[in-house]
Amino acid sequence: MTGPHRAAWPIAALLVAYPLWWALGFGGLAVIVLAPWMALVLLRRRPIRAPRGFGLWLLLLAGYVISALMLDEMPPDTYGEFSAGRMLGYLMRLALYVSLMIMVLYLGNLTESELPQLMLVRMLGAMFVATVAGGLLGVFAPRVEFTSPIEWILPEWISGNSFVRNLIHPTAAQMQKVLGHASPRPEAPFEWANAWGSNVSVLLIWFVVGWWVYGGRRRRLAAVPLVVLAAIPIVYSLNRGLWIGLGIACAYLFLRLGARARIAVGSAVAAGALMFFLSPLQTMVAQRLDSPHSNDIRAFTVSATIAAAGTSPLIGYGNTRNAMGSHQTITTGKTGWCPTCGHPPLGSDGQLWHLMITQGFTGAALYVAFFAGAIRRHWPDRSPIGMAGVLVMILTLLYMFVYDGLVTPLSLYLISFALLWRNSMTSREEPAHGPRDAVSATRHGWEEIQVPDRSPLIQVPDRSPLPSSPGRRIHDRGEG
Repeated sequence: MTGPHRAAWPIAALLVAYPLWWALGFGGLAVIVLAPWMALVLLRRRPIRAPRGFGLWLLLLAGYVISALMLDEMPPDTYGEFSAGRMLGYLMRLALYVSLMIMVLYLGNLTESELPQLMLVRMLGAMFVATVAGGLLGVFAPRVEFTSPIEWILPEWISGNSFVRNLIHPTAAQMQKVLGHASPRPEAPFEWANAWGSNVSVLLIWFVVGWWVYGGRRRRLAAVPLVVLAAIPIVYSLNRGLWIGLGIACAYLFLRLGARARIAVGSAVAAGALMFFLSPLQTMVAQRLDSPHSNDIRAFTVSATIAAAGTSPLIGYGNTRNAMGSHQTITTGKTGWCPTCGHPPLGSDGQLWHLMITQGFTGAALYVAFFAGAIRRHWPDRSPIGMAGVLVMILTLLYMFVYDGLVTPLSLYLISFALLWRNSMTSREEPAHGPRDAVSATRHGWEEIQVPDRSPLIQVPDRSPLPSSPGRRIHDRGEG
């Protein structure tokens, strides 16, 4: 496979070079740095096409702009003052939302010759490898951390903000007492342990597509030990949401794959389960399931968030707020002798709750409609990329209850959405010749394998039907 066209370098820089961005202190904010170049690429190839359902995202963005009117307001049973920190957090999220919108349009307007689908998938696979390496670092060297260059540059009133510090200060793991004693939860190269959990599951899906389904012998030989190694930080992450997500992914594959692929997946799951139960990792999982103390914290935060959102249901409050008290007492909070005490901000326990407090019930409904609509439109696409993209959309709706989408998770969700959109712009013509990767994938039970050719996509205005470009597709006589 040849390298990407120069117009596609921003996405290569974002995904393949992500560990470098993390070390520099940009991390998930790298997309904000790269968005201006993507915007220039778009402006040079007008008219710009947009995917179906993208109007929902534009409404979500417009709602966030309007929510700034409520930044200085306080919902009942919350505390805090309007400050530069609150405004900074709002502007950072706004810049991220705009940058992600540009990124999606940029990906959909690049031609197949500029950025082949398989190349984009393998860029995500490369990021999975970096994520596994970061997870192992968090397990075996959890206290690794350092001051990033951007942290040195920023003034103290910005870098000292807890939200900003998580984004710009590289750390290998979060030390938390989830099991009753201090234990590491891997987070490198991302901003939080929960972000690591969400991201590793999404990247695993694309890694399997790029390295196994479309991979040759060498890639497959490398894929197996990498997935086995990934199990170590996946267990040590203590992320129950991640574990549930992986279970749902297996159930989804059994539902949608052909008979031969089901046997292969079932065998792999059985082998993995046997290795797990024979390893020391199963003890840690049992301890985590026996330590559900975080359930009470989440229940309090969610109920307080819904109550606060009910006082501004249409536009929310623009940013998070701090609740008075906790599930145990009304007197929690930071003090001089305990600067880290207090309760998590409202909206910090999942993207759905974050949207409720920042943009009201309207914003939450638009978010759900955007990703649910993607599932509905692309469900008939039974190519590996189509099925993987739909699975990511399903996980997006699952994780919105337990994980924040900002910062890096939402980037991966929307790149997956862009892969689905690009896939829908390929016709169903029979192949002129079958590439080795496509034939290899067919043998593993996929009903349809989409293999785009090198011809350019036809650009049309957004109001016209989705464009199509000449392509090639192999049909397997599998289930259905």
